[in-house]
Amino acid sequence: MERKTGRYVVAGLSVLLAAWFSNAQAELTLQESLGKLLFFDENLSEPDGQSCASCHHPDAGFAEPDTHLPVSEGVIPGRFGGRNSPSAAYAVFFPEFSYVNGVAIGGQFWDGRAANLVEQAKGPFLNPVEMANPDKATVIADIQASSYVTLFEEVCGPIVDIDAAYDCTAEAIAAYEGTDELNKFTSKFDYVMAGQARFTRQERRGMMLFNGRAKCSQCHISGGMMMGMGRGGGMGGSSDPVLFTDFLYHNLGLPKNTEYPLDQQPADAVDLGLGGVLNVAAENGKFKTPHLRNIALTPPYMHNGVLKTLKEVVHFYNTRDIPGVWNPPEVPENVETRLLGNLGLSDRDENAIVAFMLTFTDGYTPEGSSGSGHGHRGRHGRR
Repeated sequence: MERKTGRYVVAGLSVLLAAWFSNAQAELTLQESLGKLLFFDENLSEPDGQSCASCHHPDAGFAEPDTHLPVSEGVIPGRFGGRNSPSAAYAVFFPEFSYVNGVAIGGQFWDGRAANLVEQAKGPFLNPVEMANPDKATVIADIQASSYVTLFEEVCGPIVDIDAAYDCTAEAIAAYEGTDELNKFTSKFDYVMAGQARFTRQERRGMMLFNGRAKCSQCHISGGMMMGMGRGGGMGGSSDPVLFTDFLYHNLGLPKNTEYPLDQQPADAVDLGLGGVLNVAAENGKFKTPHLRNIALTPPYMHNGVLKTLKEVVHFYNTRDIPGVWNPPEVPENVETRLLGNLGLSDRDENAIVAFMLTFTDGYTPEGSSGSGHGHRGRHGRR
């Protein structure tokens, strides 16, 4: 009788959760609607032709869609940045950057140089290897010539002060990036956590390795999922969503990427990451732990795009310290040695971990579901 009652409770919760998630997809506010228009507007670069979405495309998990390139190309042909574009999805959950007692946490960009999403949104417009505008006034002039200038002024007020208008532009983009359109929580992982789907045997084995011998969850934290399905985040889990990141910075000992277009950099160029931002030698070579949501959609991997597939990523973690397998680290100081290097995983183990990570992709439809696209918690940016 007790087991039967439990089944009724689970079934009832599933119905309530489905209704809740369907209602979570509220329409965008005026500020968020403005942010969406700005995010996809290709007329805000100099010359025209590149938007935020050009390097953070929805079909690529809001990361770089040009998977054949290790780093992103700007609006000017042949001009490239030095890093792989991170995903803009789920970025809203990263805390404000702080550096206290020698520990860096949160922030935006691979090196944490932007404290939050608003500050991050200000950068690409004026970056010469991205949208290449000469100044803020050029961006605002393009907005004044846009079809949505009335909405802009409704949200931001009359355009009198360029700095204030530019700040409002960034605030609107950040607001859009905090909506369910970027932060869906509709992966198979989420449905499993909600009790609405089941992992395959391989996926479950990968989960056990991810949280065990492979040590992945030491940095890509998976909450309380090992304590029992349906707990620890995702759809219907705890109030803290599972993002698979510790929000910290690590030097993984990655080799230098020398392929085109990174081969155009000086031979002695070294990307110091966080250490270069803080001018602190103890932080040299450290980069932010990314979340793993939609990770299957965002190759190539790592800050320099040196690893091309998830299998290669797992193999690197597993074998980095085995002589002759990998080139030496670009930054040999401060390399993380406790959590990766020679884990002793088999090829079968590596494949199982990859299978588990493939369940992090949004848009999963459980068997017997209408596929209505359940959200997670409404306005993530206003938590």
